[in-house]
Amino acid sequence: MGPVDAAARALPLVDRQRRTINYLRVSVTDRCNYRCTYCLPEDGVEHVDRADILSFEELCDLLRCFAAVGVRRVRLTGGEPTVRRDLAALVRMVRAVGGIDEIALSTNGHLLGELAAPLRAAGVDRLNVSLDTLDAARFSAITRRGQLARVLGGIEAARAAGFASIKINTVAVKGFNDGELGALCAYAWERDLVPRFIEQMPMAGGRTFIPGELLSAAEIRAAIGAHFAGAALIPDDGGSARGAGPARYWRLDGGDRRGRGRRFGIISPMTEHFCDTCNRVRLSAAGALHSCLGYDDAVDLRCQLRAGGPDAVIAAIRAAVAQKRDGHRFGLLGLGGPRKAMIQIGG
Repeated sequence: MGPVDAAARALPLVDRQRRTINYLRVSVTDRCNYRCTYCLPEDGVEHVDRADILSFEELCDLLRCFAAVGVRRVRLTGGEPTVRRDLAALVRMVRAVGGIDEIALSTNGHLLGELAAPLRAAGVDRLNVSLDTLDAARFSAITRRGQLARVLGGIEAARAAGFASIKINTVAVKGFNDGELGALCAYAWERDLVPRFIEQMPMAGGRTFIPGELLSAAEIRAAIGAHFAGAALIPDDGGSARGAGPARYWRLDGGDRRGRGRRFGIISPMTEHFCDTCNRVRLSAAGALHSCLGYDDAVDLRCQLRAGGPDAVIAAIRAAVAQKRDGHRFGLLGLGGPRKAMIQIGG
């Protein structure tokens, strides 16, 4: 596909709430080498046929269309993106798409030991690594097959590779890792990483959500404050960690004994909604555009690409964003979520 008409670039992608959409999360596969309890229901999900996964060329054709309407930041997700063969080659292709200013990647870290350096060299700027616990037995339990030592080694490889930003993502679960939040912060800060804590969401029709296990944003802040007694929590702008995502940042007053800042983020879709500032849409591994994480409706962009080319894709993107909802309907009892699982569209 050739370059998209420059005239389309002049019109920003704005929804009916006047939110500017400039951030795209791209699932490059719906497969994963882990089976995390908050992401994948115990009875599994229906995967897309491999033949229906977007080729690298199709994906970049779609990205050119998104770039033409103002998307500047792309995050590669899964499933687990590092299980997609030749991922570094895809990153190089995405880097060559005009208008994309930043490429980020979210990973469980299992394959980072081998892939961190090639991915950084290919053009990944920012990295998020999932780390829900520092206890090997708990780690195995929540991932259903993960190896903590491999992930910790992968994080060290990522540090050595020189990414502009590395964040540690922790899904906070009451009764599981609520006693570790302070330790996870200390682990991250010791390595100049930024820890972020995420409230559980009722994805997959609530099958991954257990009432009573939700650890709220307020409880997360209280737990971290209690661990570092005497240090006040102060709202923070996120600094270089801000990125394009929905996290709200806090820091402990003053630095540690070495003078380093102590910043952490919280992503709180359940108790402190951020829908009014949403700037993102999601593209599934099969080319389906989801304008909101909380709903199942989607637009098949690959079909539009094949039938009508870039003009049809851009029209479909604009139509989908024009119908983007005010917000989701997640309920604290696990109701109101979509039928889709996080693994199917990239968390």
